[in-house]
Amino acid sequence: MSRLTIDQMLENARADLRRLYVYDLPSALARGAILVDIRPAAQRVSEGSLPGALVIERNVLEWRLDPTSSARLALAADHDVEWIIFCSEGYTSSLAAASLQQLGLHRATDLIGGYQALKSAGLLTVAVGAPHFAREVKSLAAL
Repeated sequence: MSRLTIDQMLENARADLRRLYVYDLPSALARGAILVDIRPAAQRVSEGSLPGALVIERNVLEWRLDPTSSARLALAADHDVEWIIFCSEGYTSSLAAASLQQLGLHRATDLIGGYQALKSAGLLTVAVGAPHFAREVKSLAAL
């Protein structure tokens, strides 16, 4: 059995991804892409949250987004959903997005630089107007 280094594994994961830069994110969200924060709770507390992003920790990501899973979210309607995964700096998210593509979620990708890039670019409110976020806010307001 051949072994890979983590750098090789990351390179392989990114080879099939059409990764997004932070400045590409607004147009992706406008067309209906869903932004997913996979950082663990402790990291979100220490770094900050991203309003409008769907929080799904890495350890349950595939179960929540696979449309054939009994544990899927309602947003995981089919294999054509555009999922944009982000972590703190854009490493774990590449591996996660590649895993989603292996499940047939062919539009899954990740955000180059992750949360840190969004923060540096001053785009921490970029997802607030996203269609999926607006639907969630509207449904919560109706309660």
